[in-house]
Amino acid sequence: MSTRLTKKGVPLVESRALQLIQNASRLHDASAWYLSKRLVDMGHTSVTPSLLSFLGVLECGVNYASEIARTLGVTRQMVAKTVKELCRLGYLEQLDGAGKQKPIVFTETGEGLMADARQLLAEADAFLFGSMTDGEVKALLAGLKTITDAFGDGRGA
Repeated sequence: MSTRLTKKGVPLVESRALQLIQNASRLHDASAWYLSKRLVDMGHTSVTPSLLSFLGVLECGVNYASEIARTLGVTRQMVAKTVKELCRLGYLEQLDGAGKQKPIVFTETGEGLMADARQLLAEADAFLFGSMTDGEVKALLAGLKTITDAFGDGRGA
């Protein structure tokens, strides 16, 4: 934050946690925009950061709307709307299932999209971690996991 006092004169405590959260949020946003732009350049039409984030939580096998909604913390209606859009774009397919549980799977095009996204991230490893040892990278990732775990899942844990 740019000031130590609010407009009403209320003091604001300095927080490294706030700085970490703000930087993590900017990193997430920047990486999502980077990936979506690169994927569009590779021919994956209509890929947006939000669609990429949605696809990123799916399993390679069978997915169900209720599980996706729980993972993302959104309604099943929101999942249904997004799945319908991703089916229209050719990245997902919703199969017939028993009752309301309709399996959601990647199409071949969707698998190609995810493979290309993973390849782009693997290429990013060079500029993100090129000057670090394997031990330093492992320590960084372990530290980030520890911090994430300290906050819980954000849903009252």
